[in-house]
Amino acid sequence: MANQIPFDKCSSYLRSQGRRAKTSESRGFALPRAPVVTLSRQAGANGVEVAERLAKFLRRHDPHEPCPWTVFDKGLVHRVCQDHNLEKKIEAFMPEDRISQIEDLVGEMLGLHPAQWTLVEKTSETILQLAEIGYAIVVGRAANVVIGFVPNAFHVRLVGSEDRRCKRIQELRGLSAAKALAHLRSIDRGRRRYVKYHFDAHVDNNLLYHLVINTDRLTAQEAAETIGGAVLKTVEHE
Repeated sequence: MANQIPFDKCSSYLRSQGRRAKTSESRGFALPRAPVVTLSRQAGANGVEVAERLAKFLRRHDPHEPCPWTVFDKGLVHRVCQDHNLEKKIEAFMPEDRISQIEDLVGEMLGLHPAQWTLVEKTSETILQLAEIGYAIVVGRAANVVIGFVPNAFHVRLVGSEDRRCKRIQELRGLSAAKALAHLRSIDRGRRRYVKYHFDAHVDNNLLYHLVINTDRLTAQEAAETIGGAVLKTVEHE
């Protein structure tokens, strides 16, 4: 419901990961897994705003951070998938055997050979690669289902009453109440359908998340601080 994440943040993230990889290589050990956060959200639940505030919070408070926490929304993940050079830059931070393991995992999950992959499969591969190198906050795209409950991941769901979420959409898009409600319901249906069709999972299943936040009761900043505190306490760091 907000503007998409600027592409230059992806470039900065990749440069930082490159420096991190070189440091590990010079010390003679493989690049370890770093934390990753996924953010699933209902329409109008302040998803991207919470993600951006969370990234700022973690940049300030994560003592382990060798790379700036970066938000990847749908648009940015898709651009990485479609840009061969960016894809190769991400793969460069990972051992070759791990790349093939990720391809095998996505193929098993979605039943396709890499040569037959569509954007959904490429998106899933990119999400797994981001989870592998870490310091990423991935918004949407069933990232929590794709990554699963691995030690370095933390999965969050943002929810809220239809009335509150509808009012946010009205304000952001300048829509009437009726059009905002129709827009909200259409987006939520699409997200449920995406997760169910491609992964046979239910996006509203609270057991798929470490934390579910009611955005009626917390501001975007309060939600970000709540998530950030939990991430710093519970997620495995390198």
